[in-house]
Amino acid sequence: MVEIGPRLKRILRKAGYEYDRPAKGDHEIWRHPETKTQVTVDAGTKSRHTANQVLKDAGLPKAF
Repeated sequence: MVEIGPRLKRILRKAGYEYDRPAKGDHEIWRHPETKTQVTVDAGTKSRHTANQVLKDAGLPKAF
């Protein structure tokens, strides 16, 4: 199974999100500088459902 994490990060970066800080394990906190919205990204996620939930939390459409 292919990791979705790198693609998810590219989508977030393109939408204006920036890496903020590390979190527990291989998770990362990403924040949008204008809206102050923050999402937690599992860098090694392999689940498209998890990735789509992160996008939904970020206010973005599904991509996986």
